[in-house]
Parts: sequence; structure tokens; C-alpha cells
Amino acid sequence: MIAKRIIPCLDVKNGRVVKGINFEGIQDVADPVEMAKYYNDTGADELVFYDITASHEGRSLFTDILKRTAAEVFIPLTVGGGIRDVSDFERVLSCGADKVSVNSGAIADPPLIERAARRYGDQCVVLSMDIKRVDGVFRLFAKGGRENTGIDALQWAHDGQERGAGELVVNSIDTDGVKKGFDLEMLSAIAERVSIPIIASGGAGCKEDFLTLFRQESRVDAGLAASIFHRKEVPIPVLKEYLAENGIPTRILKD
Repeated sequence: MIAKRIIPCLDVKNGRVVKGINFEGIQDVADPVEMAKYYNDTGADELVFYDITASHEGRSLFTDILKRTAAEVFIPLTVGGGIRDVSDFERVLSCGADKVSVNSGAIADPPLIERAARRYGDQCVVLSMDIKRVDGVFRLFAKGGRENTGIDALQWAHDGQERGAGELVVNSIDTDGVKKGFDLEMLSAIAERVSIPIIASGGAGCKEDFLTLFRQESRVDAGLAASIFHRKEVPIPVLKEYLAENGIPTRILKD
């Protein structure tokens, strides 16, 4: 089995890391630059940086904070928020990102995925999906989970892969911040439709949730979380040791 990745997520608003529940009730948590350095030093496999209000506010991502954050990180850095054109990919990559996450911009302009993949390679294009059950159907949401697009999320995942996305971040709005475990039903449905790497997001509350994720849905490549890492409820080194002890391979940071 390929080593599973553990990925903290920095949701950034007005220059600060924030966190909410079900994409609502946003609260201030910490400074993104300090947190990036902490995760780089404590064994995170990658780091995700989202400017969570850029699309909703119709503006570009804040590059000054991104540059300062990237300077502290020597692990792969994925950045998203307000990505609407190939020029936005260029701008974010030039600030130090390794991969670019696109969500609302791809919904508004699906060929953007293809254009970016052709120019930068599919390994650079991460399709982020905010998904919520609506009348029993997995629907795709845009603008930070505020807008129901009416799009079938499973079909969108498949189409994203066909257009050239190299990876999916699958965010469950139903389980986000609830800390009762990942949305395994949704992740399994996505995994049936794609063969590219899947990063599971939304619902992690304890280290056992990651073990359940990787045991019950082996096709998921990584687990992403925010508040339990930010508040050090589950330190990443402890989580990785626990997973390894239970037969899930991870990359352990050596002293």
C-alpha cells in the first residue's frame, strides 16, 4: 500500500486562519505563517492554503500572505481561492505554490481545467469540490459552499478527471467541522467514478477517524483536516505513529 498522506488545511480570511462548522460560524484561529512553519516542522506531508472568501467576494487571492507562508514551507503547498483564469495559476505558482486548487472558477468555466493542465501539467491542477446532499443527491456547491449549482457532484468529479485534473479534494459540507468522522458514503461514491488521487476533507475529530477512513475506503489517498490539527487535539506525529501501528503506512518524520 502506498503511504497515506496527512494534510492540514489553512482556511484564510482577512489574513488569519479561521474555522467553522458546516462552512458557517467562522472563528479566528491563528496566524497562517506561524502555522505553516509549525506544520512543516512537525511532519505534515503537504499543506493546503485556501483564501476562503476570494471567490465569494469576486477578488484575487491575497498574494502577500501567500508569499510569506510559502517561504516557511518545504513540503508541497496547494493554494486556492479566486482562481478564475490561467493567469491566476501563474500568479499563485510564482508566489511559491506547487499546486493550484480550483473550485468556483472551474464551475463557471469548465475548460479552465483543460487549459491549466495543458500549460502546467495535470499534477499541478487540483479540483476542489464542496459537496452537500440535497434531497438525497450529492450536489456541487460553489462560492465557499454558499451556492447550490444543481450539478451532480459525482458526474462533475468524473468530468474533472477527463478534463485533466490530477487530483481531487472532496469536501463534505455535511460533515465539515462536526468531528464525527469522514463522509465515507460520499467518498466511496466519488472513488467509483475516478482513478486520480482523492483527498478526503470534512469530519475528522480524532485519530480513529483517519484509521477508519483508510481502512474502509482504501482508494482515498489522503486525509485533510483543520481544527483538530490547529488546536493540537491530534498532533500529526502522534497520528502517523498510530496509523503505522495499525497497518496504515505513512511517512514518519525522522529526528
